[in-house]
Parts: sequence; structure tokens; C-alpha cells
Amino acid sequence: MKVFPDYDLRANNTFGVPARCACFREYASEAELCEIIASLSKASPRPLLHIGGGSNLLFTGDFAGDILHSAIKGRTLVAEDEMSVFIRVGAAECWDDIVAWSLQAGYYGLENLSLIPGEVGASAVQNIGAYGSEVYDFISEVRAVDLQTGQSRTFKAQECKPSYRSTMFKSEWKDKYAITYVTYHLHKTFKPNLSYAAVKNELAARNVDTDQLTAALLREIIIEIRSAKLPDPQKIGNAGSFFMNPVVTQAHFERLRAVYPSIPHYLLPNGVKIPAAWLIETAGWKGKALGQAGVYAQQALILVNLGHAKGQDIKHLAEAIQQSVKEKFDISLKPEVLFI
Repeated sequence: MKVFPDYDLRANNTFGVPARCACFREYASEAELCEIIASLSKASPRPLLHIGGGSNLLFTGDFAGDILHSAIKGRTLVAEDEMSVFIRVGAAECWDDIVAWSLQAGYYGLENLSLIPGEVGASAVQNIGAYGSEVYDFISEVRAVDLQTGQSRTFKAQECKPSYRSTMFKSEWKDKYAITYVTYHLHKTFKPNLSYAAVKNELAARNVDTDQLTAALLREIIIEIRSAKLPDPQKIGNAGSFFMNPVVTQAHFERLRAVYPSIPHYLLPNGVKIPAAWLIETAGWKGKALGQAGVYAQQALILVNLGHAKGQDIKHLAEAIQQSVKEKFDISLKPEVLFI
């Protein structure tokens, strides 16, 4: 267990914005987490926050309480048959390391989720997704500890009620549990997910037939596509996609299409999804900045720290974008990033 009073959080958020917390506590086992919970219950009450790699949050100021972080790692084969395997992974494992390892081990399914920043625990909170896949397509169980009682519980995937970039851990159970392990159900046979147009286009550009495609090559293509559009947080502070893609009614979409005939869209059972990046770019924000906070020139969905931004600067930019999109399209953009 590691305890750091008056801790600088700059290295614990991928925006790289300055912030401090009263105390930063890192645990390496469920037993250590329970020790922390017991000790905090006896102390004067103050805010408590559990974070992962800080890739999906924005500190808008200092946090006047305790921040918990998992150092639980490890990969365990818990079951297998001729067709598939179940792998239990510690919450502190780097997500992309697990994707790379799974392919090397001959376990398939996570290829399209390559290079998404963050840790394994956060993947199950956020229901991360990209290029036609979502992580709950492959999650079997999630083990978590109640931050009030210290009791451990294992949830089946369906109990977590995954939806677009959300789960119960992000809504009704927010701040109630700390995820300690996630069990993934992966396949021993590679079946590529080529539902995303950019992936199919890249395969065509390389003259690669589907029957020639390997999991390693698909991962390589996904990484190239992501890298071309998304900045490296080690070089430019960002949290990946800042806003969720909105879903509007068919009637609302038809009104927009009458004005913008080539508007990109995806038909869903509950409406029409419109790319937030297109809305932001069409509203004139791509490549623009407000002070030290900016919109990435290669991808309008990414807000970036241009060097010395504070959390409030990025929040102000996000609110200005939301207002513009609302005024131009009558659409309310919802942040994917959590404001602290």
C-alpha cells in the first residue's frame, strides 16, 4: 500500500492539467483496499474518488479528499474449451497491453479496441468501444469492492447494464464500487469485425482480402487509423473522444438532412446517430482554440491541452462548443469525459 498526502495529480490525468488531492492512496490487493476503506471510515469524512489511468476525466480544480488507485495486476486463465477462453485480468493492467498480449496468446476478439488509452478497470466502467466493437461484447464478469462496506461482489456482464459508453458503474453505481478484476470471454478462432468503413477502406487500399487478414494485421491497421486521428497523450494532453455521438429522432434528422444533404449518419433502432466530430467541425471549431485549450486539427472530437491549460480552460472550451452545436443544429452534446 502506498499513501501520498497533498499529492500532485498532473501525472494521473492524460490532459496533464494541474490539480492536487488531499491524499492519494494506491492498493495492490483487495485486502489492502479493505484496509483503506476501514481506516477512512474511522477518520473525518471527506470526499472519496477512485480513478484509473486518468484517461477519461478532467480535473477542473483541486480535489479536497482522498483518491484511490488500483495497482492490482495479473492475468489468469480461469476456464477454457475448444472454442474459447475466460481470462481474469487485474484492474490496473494497461488496456492496450492486454489487447496485444491476448493476440500473442492466440485469444481473439479485442483487436478493434487496440490503442484505447486507460486501464482494464476503467474499460468496464466506461464500456469502451471503437471501430464496431464494444468491450462488453467480451466481458463475462466484473469483480468489485463496495467502497462503503469493503464487501466484494462479482457481477455478471448483464447486471452491469452496458449501453453506449456507459454502465451501472458510471450511473446508478457511480462512486459506489472499485473494480478489482475483469473476466473476458475470448475466442480461439479469429473472426474479424469489419463493420467499420475506415477499416474496410484500408484493407482495400492495401489489396488485402478478408481470407488473408490476420489478427495482427487488423490490430496494425486499427493502430494506424487511430494514430492518424488521435494525438499521443504523452505529447499533447487529451482524453480521447471528448463528446458522445448524439442520437436524434428520425424527424429531427430529416430536418437536418434538408439543410445538409451529405450529413453522415447511422440508422439505429431508437433513432439516428450523428457523428459529434462532424457537428463540431461544421460548427467551425476544428483546429480552433480558446487560450491554452484547443480542438485538435486532425479530429474535431478531441480537445487538447496546448501546453499550459487548466481544467477550467478545457471546460470553458467544451461549453462553448456545446453552445455552438446547440444553436446550429438543436443538438445537445454530452461529454464522454468525467468532470471532477
